[in-house]
Amino acid sequence: MSDGVILQVGGLHPTVERELSTTYGALRLPAGDGPYYAFLAEHGPQVTVAVTGSGMDAALIGALPRLAAVINLGVGYDSVDVAALKPRGIALSNTPDVLTDCVADLAVGGLIDVFRGMSASDRFVRRGEWAAGHKFPLQRRVSGTRVGILGLGRIGRAIAHRLEAFGCTVTYHNRRRVDDVAYGYAASPLELARSVDAVIVTTPGGSDTQALVSAEVLAALGPDGFLVNVARGSVVDQDALVAALASGALGGAALDVFTDEPRVPEELFALDNVVLLPHIGSATVETREAMAQLVLRNLERFLADGTLVTPVLL
Repeated sequence: MSDGVILQVGGLHPTVERELSTTYGALRLPAGDGPYYAFLAEHGPQVTVAVTGSGMDAALIGALPRLAAVINLGVGYDSVDVAALKPRGIALSNTPDVLTDCVADLAVGGLIDVFRGMSASDRFVRRGEWAAGHKFPLQRRVSGTRVGILGLGRIGRAIAHRLEAFGCTVTYHNRRRVDDVAYGYAASPLELARSVDAVIVTTPGGSDTQALVSAEVLAALGPDGFLVNVARGSVVDQDALVAALASGALGGAALDVFTDEPRVPEELFALDNVVLLPHIGSATVETREAMAQLVLRNLERFLADGTLVTPVLL
């Protein structure tokens, strides 16, 4: 692959951008229709590897006839059109494992926040209501609660491990049962929601999990139930979620992801039982640097021998 061009798609971690430019002489896909199409017409036939953190659609993949690998910055790759990669045998990598702990930390933090009203109580103090003699409403205890995990992969397991320290009863739903865990198994998301006080969503995004957390699942959680989503906004029926939160049909939610980021439904802004985060699950200095280094290792390995350190099985 040494005779091909490396293409940077979208903004990336500074470490990756620096190495792509100085070590590999990578070209960057420009924004704007005119520059974009002119660039592809000139350079598209030479591109063999693309490095992206913002995804690649079928049209872009189709404009790169020699493309052999997509190196994705992030564990989720639902923004890459996998269906366009498969027929051509284009390899794909992601960055698993290195972000597991930080996403799990955030999920548990979101659970504690929405149960105990931490962000809401912070706003209460800042508004001067405590000083004015008002009392903050009683909230819910975290320890000893029943928590369901939707997707018991690396991140789901890390969350479950943390919740064990809180004395929580953990139940999970997966496409298939996991043999080496002692947690209870629910046969469907609906069954999971009916049996727990909160559901934490950690399943991958994509068409297979679109609206997996449906209006029916939210109704099963009920007015005393909570939802935490650190996966993808597409996994939850967002319209149904907004309606349930606004009406009190759902007790509360901590949301790090949304269906049309960075746009967040304005109906949620005034709700004190909702924690809104700007997709920061992996957003720590340590984790983002580790992700960057894994991207570069994947690139180096692929250019050396055509294999990947962390391949996605398509």
